[in-house]
Amino acid sequence: MKPHDGLYIDGAWRPAAGKDLIDVVNPADEQVIGQVPAGTAEDVDTAVRAARAALPAWAATPPAERAARLAALRDVLVARREEIAETITAELGAPLKLSQTVHAAVPIAVAGSYAELAATHAFEEKAGNSVVHLEAIGVVGAITPWNYPLHQIVAKVAPALAAGCTIVLKPAEDTPLTAQLFAEAVHEAGVPAGVFNLVTGLGPVAGQALAEHPDVDLVSFTGSTAVGRRIGTIAGGALKKVALELGGKSANVILPSADLAKAVNVGVANVMTNSGQTCSAWTRMLVHTDRYDEAVELATAAAAKYGDRIGPVVNAKQRDRVRGYIEKGVAEGARLVAGGPESPRAKGYYVSPTVFADVTPEMTIAQEEIFGPVLTVLRYEDEEDALRIANGTVYGLAGAVWAGDEAEAVAFARRMDTGQVDINGGRFNPLAPFGGYKQSGVGRELGAHGLAEYLQTKSLQF
Repeated sequence: MKPHDGLYIDGAWRPAAGKDLIDVVNPADEQVIGQVPAGTAEDVDTAVRAARAALPAWAATPPAERAARLAALRDVLVARREEIAETITAELGAPLKLSQTVHAAVPIAVAGSYAELAATHAFEEKAGNSVVHLEAIGVVGAITPWNYPLHQIVAKVAPALAAGCTIVLKPAEDTPLTAQLFAEAVHEAGVPAGVFNLVTGLGPVAGQALAEHPDVDLVSFTGSTAVGRRIGTIAGGALKKVALELGGKSANVILPSADLAKAVNVGVANVMTNSGQTCSAWTRMLVHTDRYDEAVELATAAAAKYGDRIGPVVNAKQRDRVRGYIEKGVAEGARLVAGGPESPRAKGYYVSPTVFADVTPEMTIAQEEIFGPVLTVLRYEDEEDALRIANGTVYGLAGAVWAGDEAEAVAFARRMDTGQVDINGGRFNPLAPFGGYKQSGVGRELGAHGLAEYLQTKSLQF
């Protein structure tokens, strides 16, 4: 798509207050493919005022009409699916097939799920002599990351629209073209002016201004735990609600009775998807000591199949960060069995699919989120040891358990300190709540639980 040279505020593309621009770079070849405005605090204020002015009418719009606008938005996204995929491939570097099957398809499913929820959700219920009424929390400041640029936008904007909220979106500066395309889709879907607003810009400027703005009632942020802490501090000072979806270091626990080959192959694929840039990736594979060597061989062979099949990471900083973790893993004594820190290509921000064996739980690469195509394989002695290792990080976002008997896997999963667990390769469900324990975040996204984040409760006594 051709980049807009303005910001989408109050139903129209408007010039930014400042003249600074942000280069959009294709990470596959390092070429600048466009520029977007670097929005300022003044721009954020203009957008928030537009959202505040639009709030009363949108919040009072019947849920059936809000559902109709969401259904229209879904239909526009369906019609522009190929353009969405091509845009995400250009600015994120994801292979086109992945952009088509995941980056474009999943947000369409999520938008559709909220169109249905808006039409069917019980916004009022009786409780004794009271009526409990759910209403929009107000103006939402949504700050989204670059790794799943459209999905993360839809996962915030769709439930906010369903709830009757108005929104100001500040997308990641690496992937703003997808956000501009989404703004076009919102406009085409007939969402009223001011209900959705887009300010592109840098996190420390536009993002901070949005989090600090006194007329923002909820800040919904997805990104690093460090930035999440900062936003929580800012919002806490104003007693403002936050929804934070943060980092992860998820465990893939393969119990002795599991189909080892399937568990390992699916586990490697999970880590390599999106070049490892997935907060919920199962980056720690836990295998019983009796089958450990076999699992390492399987993982090594599986990683070798990826080679050029994965795209680059998003930028040079991220590439160097991932390389640094690989070098640290070697320095701390882990055994490199696939990949390594050397770049597989002369051009582009590529990192080789990497697997470490002989990883111990206290190693840096087993504790910190790398956010690249790097798998660590750890051994355990028994189930209690596996549980200790699985729960032994500051994170708790996702995970997986494999066993020959489903009940055995479920019993283990119930003891994991994490927000979502896939059993024997369970499929993604857009209605299931997604979010973390511990330092992986606060609140939930997707489904009815995601909608609840954007609602506040009022009780009327009779």
